[in-house]
Amino acid sequence: MSEARPSPVFGGESLLFLTDEQLRQGIEAMFFAYRGFTADPDRILAEMAYGRAHHRAIHFINRAPGTTVNNLLAILGVTKQSLNRVLRTLIADGLVESRVGTQDKRERHLFLTEAGAALEAKLSDAQRARMRAAYKEAGPEAVTGFRQVLEAMMDREMHRAYAKLRDSGS
Repeated sequence: MSEARPSPVFGGESLLFLTDEQLRQGIEAMFFAYRGFTADPDRILAEMAYGRAHHRAIHFINRAPGTTVNNLLAILGVTKQSLNRVLRTLIADGLVESRVGTQDKRERHLFLTEAGAALEAKLSDAQRARMRAAYKEAGPEAVTGFRQVLEAMMDREMHRAYAKLRDSGS
């Protein structure tokens, strides 16, 4: 039988009973943190006339080389028209290569080119530096707690996609 552990406290209150004000502060912190998290990549992308949709596509193609357009659609949760617009630009600019499937000729498998991999590394390096500094400042328990909060906020379907990608080990 496990022994009951006391609930962690935040501002003198149990985390199980957060006030609306504490929740508002968390929401606002998330908005501002996201601005910081995307600021460096946004500057890099702006120089190329790209946006966050391009960044997300490059990121997930890098995480799963050879992913299909349909799989990328599911991960990103965007319309086919929106993704096709982004992919056309990335392919035309020599950052992404689309190959016909060997099993199913209707499938298109996506890969980063050397230039695409270099851009992805530049974007990710900026975000990793920010995350590393924040994690170092917050400490290991906060890192674990932060990831648990983010995972708990995911819709079930998105959590499955995230877990699959996370567990792929690449």
